[in-house]
Amino acid sequence: MTDGSPAPAFAERHAAAALERFCRDVLLACGADAETAEAATRAMMHGSRLGVDSHGVRLLDHYVKSIVGGCVAGAPRMRFLNETPASATLDAGDGHGALAAYRAMDKAVAFAGTCGVGAVAIRNSSHFGPAGAFALAAAEQGCVGLAFCNSDSLMRLHDGAERFHGTNPIAAAAPVAGAQPWLMDMATSAIPYNRVLLYGSLGLTLPAQTASDGQGTDTADPSLVEMLAPVGGAFGFKGAALAGLVELFSAILSGARLSFDIPPMAGPDMATPRNVGAFVLALRPSAFLAQDAYEAGMARYLETLRASRPVPGGTVLAPGDREWAEAARREAAGIPIDPATARAFDTMAATYGLARPRPVG
Repeated sequence: MTDGSPAPAFAERHAAAALERFCRDVLLACGADAETAEAATRAMMHGSRLGVDSHGVRLLDHYVKSIVGGCVAGAPRMRFLNETPASATLDAGDGHGALAAYRAMDKAVAFAGTCGVGAVAIRNSSHFGPAGAFALAAAEQGCVGLAFCNSDSLMRLHDGAERFHGTNPIAAAAPVAGAQPWLMDMATSAIPYNRVLLYGSLGLTLPAQTASDGQGTDTADPSLVEMLAPVGGAFGFKGAALAGLVELFSAILSGARLSFDIPPMAGPDMATPRNVGAFVLALRPSAFLAQDAYEAGMARYLETLRASRPVPGGTVLAPGDREWAEAARREAAGIPIDPATARAFDTMAATYGLARPRPVG
């Protein structure tokens, strides 16, 4: 885990290459085209490599069901519309959200190359996995990147007792000369719903003020969760407002469905396209100041941040530090999967006649 939670008892650990191959092969076998399989696998492996297990390879089973059921097109026809020198809208053709987001971010980076900034709104998309993967795609090409996505209603409003917003993540990444990018990836809910499922699979209780039962009352039991709390605890109005900001970018500007109009990700209807929205933005630093001044500013900011005095027993980290350290550990020790994901791998391997990846260690 990268959120300070107790270390869970994962079922297995796997080499990244084996997991990546299995995910891609399963997606191809269930009806995804090569681009969809590559993009979905790339996004899932971002989550699993960096310790964002709620949005890692445990999503493979859901993606297979979505493609087989028909709510996600395995071979979508995506089109850029309303194009200007620095912006466009991507109609994702009900395709996989990761394919749409990577395509949109590449387009935004291209815009930024000529105009300094680039923005792409996305409609007729689907669940895209870890938002940080798409912000990082911009940083890897030298741009500051931001990514937003709405989703079906899972989060209550502050002092609310019914679902309203989705988990509506915000991600941002910035290149750092000679080092891994600065990387922020956060749900505007206190936790993402996939973490509730992960905690249930691992037999863990939830932290306080993160999830609620059907009456809006706080619960630590994953099996009783009916909705998520907005980030902020007693100041949850801040998280609810941030979720609304994501809704503005992802749904209203794109023409996608609002969170409370999106069919539930988990079904039971796995045949109807969901029209999830997203929005990506890329900014070229040298459009605003000299490149060496940007690099010097980032270096001084991060050096000073990491040298800041911690509380006793604490460690001061920049956004992304925990994830990059976890990625290094997993490169050496293997990527863990939880028991429910291990069982799903068994089923998918048998269904499609594929060799299931063997645990390491």
